[in-house]
Amino acid sequence: MGKRDFRKAEKPINDQQTLQGLIYFRLDSFECRIANFVMILNLNMERSRIALPIGITLDRFIKSKQSEYPQAAGEFSQLLRDIALASKVVNREINQAGLVDIMGYIGQQNKAGDEQQKLDMLAHIRFSRALSKGGEAAGIISEETETFTDFKNRGKYVVAIDPLDGSTNIDVNVSIGTIFSIYKRKTKPGTKLTKKDFLQKGSEQVAAGYVLYGSSTMLVYTTGKGLNGFTYERTLGEYVLSHPQMRCPASGKIYSINDAGIPQAMPEIAQYIEGCRAAGFTSRYIGSLVADIHRNLIKGGIFLYPATSKYSKGKLRLLYECNALAMIVEQAGGMATDGSNRILDLEPTGLHQTTPFYVGSKRLVEGLLKRIKK
Repeated sequence: MGKRDFRKAEKPINDQQTLQGLIYFRLDSFECRIANFVMILNLNMERSRIALPIGITLDRFIKSKQSEYPQAAGEFSQLLRDIALASKVVNREINQAGLVDIMGYIGQQNKAGDEQQKLDMLAHIRFSRALSKGGEAAGIISEETETFTDFKNRGKYVVAIDPLDGSTNIDVNVSIGTIFSIYKRKTKPGTKLTKKDFLQKGSEQVAAGYVLYGSSTMLVYTTGKGLNGFTYERTLGEYVLSHPQMRCPASGKIYSINDAGIPQAMPEIAQYIEGCRAAGFTSRYIGSLVADIHRNLIKGGIFLYPATSKYSKGKLRLLYECNALAMIVEQAGGMATDGSNRILDLEPTGLHQTTPFYVGSKRLVEGLLKRIKK
């Protein structure tokens, strides 16, 4: 009879051993097919990985652009590398946040009145040490300190930084970030730093960027000649160019605002938001500035942080939050304003000066300004 076809057997199979053999045979055949499929899939994946280029690392990208700043003699490039290195250390600390005791408040407030967290100070220390030891930065102003820190070296640049924005979200595993601005100092290198070295308009920034610590870690920065994004490749320990020449859509369907503050803002803000809702916009507000800006930069949208009865001059800091993000968004084709003036044209009068902040897709910000000026 040859090979037995159990499916066409005229009589029921009552032999227990025969039935078990049939089941095992079918399972073995199924498992073999699965094993073969997985093996082929793995081979194809390996071939595709081999075929993929390694990509351009941040270090190589910086070196390729160094010729654009011949007057810097390499110091500026090294400063960017120092910031990138510190961000890798902070990224490591954040990833360990649930395993070691680095979460929670320390019982102090920063200059803005926010409760300082352990991670805030940890990030501040990491960036301060990296910049101090690098020697290219003469000093730093941070959200976590009342005044600037003079590194007492011959550095040509000063850095304004929010070491860890949105750190209250770390307890719930939400994206957070670092924001930084780089300026050329006004005083002579080797002399004592003064406030005027830091109180510069945003239009005088030589570079600005942010680091987003989320599902992946990204460093996005500009030197005034376009905007580029780099994703951190953990196994290599390198930032790799993943978003070259980033552009912000001219319009979008996302608005980002803390709804609780709308009744306390000027009525034009509420009217604008109602117009967005009527037009079918989607509300997206994470409460982490870098994450909200990054999403709207990629997808198109507007971020609003208006002045309110509680914060009559706004809450976001001009020097180390708004200036950097305004430069970044403008380089991508977007727009940033305080409701009356371009953010980058504001003349700072204090290290921790605050401002209303409206930023995002150009058409959406222009629409808001028309509403405010009516």
